[in-house]
Amino acid sequence: MEAGSSKAREVETPPPLEEGELRGKVALITGGANGLGRAFAEALLEQDAVVTIADIDEQNGNAVAEQLGCAFEPLDVTDAQANADVIARTTERFGGLHLTMLNAGIESPFSLGDDFDPEAYRRAMSINLDAVVYGFHAARPALIASGGGSVLATASLAGLAAMAPQPVYGANKAAVVALARALGPAHAHEGIRVNAICPGFADTAIITGVREALTSAGVPIIEPRTVAEAALRVLASDDTGRALVVQAGIEPYYSRFPNIPRAR
Repeated sequence: MEAGSSKAREVETPPPLEEGELRGKVALITGGANGLGRAFAEALLEQDAVVTIADIDEQNGNAVAEQLGCAFEPLDVTDAQANADVIARTTERFGGLHLTMLNAGIESPFSLGDDFDPEAYRRAMSINLDAVVYGFHAARPALIASGGGSVLATASLAGLAAMAPQPVYGANKAAVVALARALGPAHAHEGIRVNAICPGFADTAIITGVREALTSAGVPIIEPRTVAEAALRVLASDDTGRALVVQAGIEPYYSRFPNIPRAR
C-alpha cells in the first residue's frame, strides 16, 4: 500500500536475471569509459558477456578496457558514420551483436534565458539524443543478423518529471524515453527490444555541479552498480517499449504512462 492511500499500487518490475542468461552475448556500450557505462561493462563481464566499450575519450577508454579485460573502440557518438563503423568492426571481431547500450551523455547546465548558448544547446542535444538515433540505426541490421537482440538507452528521471535547473537536459532525456517507447513496438517484429532506463541522481560525473546541493538537501545518490544491475534485468527480459525507473532504496519499476484521452 502507498502511504496515505487506501489503494494498492500495481508495480511492474523486470524479472530477476537468471544465471547464464547473458553468457556469450556480444554487447556494445557507448560512453563506456566511465560512470554508468563502466558499471554496465563490469556487470556484463561478470555475466560472461563479450563486451566492447566505446567512447570519445581514447586514453581513459583504453585504460578501462585493459583493467576490465574487454575491447575498446574510439567513438564520437555524434557522428552517424562513426557509429556504423564501430558496429561493423564489433560484429566482424566477435561474429555478431546482441546487446546495445546507448549510454553516452553529458549534463546541460544552462537555461534558455539571457545566457543561452546555441552551440552548447546543439552539443547537448547531439550527444544526448542524436547519438541514440544514430546508435540504434547503426545497430539494427547487426541485431537482426544475430537473430534479434536488446537495445537499452540511458535516459533519466529528468525525462519523466520537470527539471527546472536543466530544462534542456530534461528535454533531451524525455525525447530518449519517447523514442524508446516508440521504437519498441515498431521493431518487435524484427526481434529487437528497445527500452530506456531512468535513474535518479547516480554517482557519476554528470552530478558534479549539483553534488553538494544534493547532499545538503539529503537527496540519496545511487551507486552506478545499482543502476547496472537493474539494466541487466531489462536487457535479458522480453519487455520492450518501457522506461525503467531506478531510485535509491526501492525496487526498480516500469514507469506507468497515462492513456491519451479519446477524441469526441
